Amino acid sequence: MKTETEITSCRFPRIWIVLAAVALIALVAAFFLDQAAAAWIGAHSSPELKRVMQTVSRVGDWPAHIVVGLIGMAIAFVAKSKMWMRIFLTMLVAVALAGVTGRVVKLATGRARPSVKTEARWNGPRFSSKYHAFPSGHVATSSAFFAALFLARKKIGVPLLLIPVLIALSRMIVGAHYLSDVTFAAILGVICALLATHFLRKRFWPDTA
Repeated sequence: MKTETEITSCRFPRIWIVLAAVALIALVAAFFLDQAAAAWIGAHSSPELKRVMQTVSRVGDWPAHIVVGLIGMAIAFVAKSKMWMRIFLTMLVAVALAGVTGRVVKLATGRARPSVKTEARWNGPRFSSKYHAFPSGHVATSSAFFAALFLARKKIGVPLLLIPVLIALSRMIVGAHYLSDVTFAAILGVICALLATHFLRKRFWPDTA
């Protein structure tokens, strides 16, 4: 008869397979819906909404997440909370991983932004920001930041996951990204959060695993 630990270990790979399949389906669907989503947003956006979303985009970039993470670490240090220092460190590492990985993919794929008028959407290595649509750096870093928090403290993290969702909407409304750009970025962010959480927990505080 299997123990509870053995049953849990058997279920774990299945959960990851299901989640990977869901992510892949979501990404494929997003690519198919790119033009339809862009057209719908264009038809239903107002100048006032775009102005608001431009502010959200500016505030929601990676520097703001780094600042929040550093402030959180400082407060945790003063409060002598090793647990929260570890959590904020993990969130910062996840942001760094997502930022670097997303940047590499941007440079390699050269996807034109929705605002760029060109027949070739994928142009290969490009250094111009006009061809850095895939993936969204804003969404990748924000997803990594808050997914890492969610993995550590689910009750606090769940409502805060709405922040990367809002940022994703803002990036599409201002015409900087397609639906597939923000979808892939969200998936990338979650993966980076998982990697950061696993690596730091295993190497620096295995007692909390």
